[in-house]
Amino acid sequence: MVTLSRKFSTTAIPNPSKLLQRHPQTTTTTAATTTTHIFIPFSQLQQRKLFESHLISVLHGCTHLTQIKQVHAHILRKGLEQCCYVLTKLIRMLTKLDVPVHSYPRLVFHQVKYPNPFLWTALIRGYATQGPFSESVVLYNRMRSEGTGPVSFTFSALFKACGAVLDVGLGRQVHAQTILIGGFASDLYVGNTMIDMYVKCGFLDCGRKVFEEMSERDVVSWTELIVAYAKSGDMDSARELFSGLPVKDMVAWTAMVTGYAQNGRPREALDCFRRMQDLGVKTDEVTIVGVISACALLGVAKYANWVRDVAERYGFGPTENVVVGSALIDMYSKCGSVEEAYNIFEGMKERNVFSYSSMIVGFAMHGRAHAAMQLFHEMLKTEIRPNKVTFIGVLTACSHAGLVEQGRQLFATMEKCFGVAPSADHYACMVDLLGRAGRLEDALELIETMPMEPHGGVWGALLGACRIYGNPDIAQIAANHLFELEPNGIGNYILLSNIYASARRWDDVSRLRILMREKGFKKNPGCSWVESKEGIVHEFFAGDMNHPQSSEIKRALSDLLDRLKAKGYQPNLGSVTYDLSDDEKKRILMNHSEKLALAYGLLSSDAGCTIKIMKNLRICEDCHAFMCSASQVMGREIVVRDNMRFHHFSDGACSCGNFW
Repeated sequence: MVTLSRKFSTTAIPNPSKLLQRHPQTTTTTAATTTTHIFIPFSQLQQRKLFESHLISVLHGCTHLTQIKQVHAHILRKGLEQCCYVLTKLIRMLTKLDVPVHSYPRLVFHQVKYPNPFLWTALIRGYATQGPFSESVVLYNRMRSEGTGPVSFTFSALFKACGAVLDVGLGRQVHAQTILIGGFASDLYVGNTMIDMYVKCGFLDCGRKVFEEMSERDVVSWTELIVAYAKSGDMDSARELFSGLPVKDMVAWTAMVTGYAQNGRPREALDCFRRMQDLGVKTDEVTIVGVISACALLGVAKYANWVRDVAERYGFGPTENVVVGSALIDMYSKCGSVEEAYNIFEGMKERNVFSYSSMIVGFAMHGRAHAAMQLFHEMLKTEIRPNKVTFIGVLTACSHAGLVEQGRQLFATMEKCFGVAPSADHYACMVDLLGRAGRLEDALELIETMPMEPHGGVWGALLGACRIYGNPDIAQIAANHLFELEPNGIGNYILLSNIYASARRWDDVSRLRILMREKGFKKNPGCSWVESKEGIVHEFFAGDMNHPQSSEIKRALSDLLDRLKAKGYQPNLGSVTYDLSDDEKKRILMNHSEKLALAYGLLSSDAGCTIKIMKNLRICEDCHAFMCSASQVMGREIVVRDNMRFHHFSDGACSCGNFW
């Protein structure tokens, strides 16, 4: 373990400004004797300082090692080989160009007889940046033992390195040094890098304590913690800090917008962005992308078109900006407008792997498998190489189209031909592909030979396939793993119960229901939302009839149910796992949130218009069958986005092929 030395010199630390920088024709005594001061005329000293400043400026503009060597040669010819001021900049530029610290920079350092704290720090920073990190600690200990005191940049370099290698133990030792040496308690730069170190090492509470004890803070201090709280999912603490921030700049506002979006709170993200606009705060590309991701979560066309207009207004239109363009492709796909997503893709002057991947995934999630595969092959004709997201898209597309052999071939060549190692997510796609084709044993064998531990998505794909093909034995294997990986996932218990019920294994159904009651499982409330033609978003919760038009909705739903029954629809009572009467089960099914949203959509839209419904949970089997029948009886296309994929219901069929 790397540690800081406790044996530091107690002698007075020399003042760097009083260390004599050698002149070509001066002589000095050894370090153990008194330094001889040679009188230098003020005009000559002034010229020298100007020359040193010029060298600093020239070094700052160097972009190649050859240029730095030329400047170094000039430094030596002018007798400035002991000038710490210039050599500090030289070493910093060498490390910036990734020149190994142990070679050239270290040799430059060793030629200086009396390095000042800034020169020491330049070398410490080099090792802290490039590694080995332990060498930066050794240098720090040596610097202290030789009687040279650290400066704020010394500690900031060490804190950044501790954060980079996640060594909170050493970070705490460095923290202790700032206290023991003294003079750094009020240093803003040291405090900020200390907060950053604790946050990166996962000790957010320690970072907050440092923040609370700082005598001076700036917007960086506040924003570091706001971002940290947002990443940890604690948006309430992030909002509390943000509210106390005296001057809120663009970075702080953006941290809140993206934080809300990343934590599944899109409405608050949009509200925050509106306030930001009202106050006239500047908006950049990162802010726009955060707002776009929030709109993607909501999946509502009104907000999608609004944020696109905002992006255009700020000069971040998709035609010219590849980052915003790629985000808009993803957003429109998740809003159910895959055609508009493709229009943006087509209009982009520049495309990258994210643009192609977003579009391929968009086609795949909407069941447009052949379009996804065609675009993938077009991408391969360019210089853009596919990444892991691209392959998730094409494997999903193969799964939707039943292209088993093509999918297996792509999976086998991912790493060999494209350098993309298959992850657990790619294996989940393959299990889904094999499961859809009814090859459940092959899917199970693939899982058992995975080079990494399968996650819930892998076993979930197998369990879903078992539901379609009625295989309770393999379903039990998949479910047992899911119960361990996702102990609070009530959906896994419900799905297995339905599989048992289909196989008429009533004892197993009863056993599962008892287990669910013992665990006290409560299903997350289903929530669906639909957009009216006026652009207003209406939310519906399962069993909630508090909507202002609830009477009309209930009547429209009842009329629709009568028409569907006349065409052969019967409620799937297995979708209700509670031990209730059949009539009570039918009542619960008719109050599912997506059915309420559909009824309102029929009431509030013109005949023939597509109805788009967003849902927070997986659509149940009964609602899926209901939507299929409704699309045929009403002559409407119905699009439902659940937490798994898009379902396009048209003329009695679904784009998912009844597999989800």
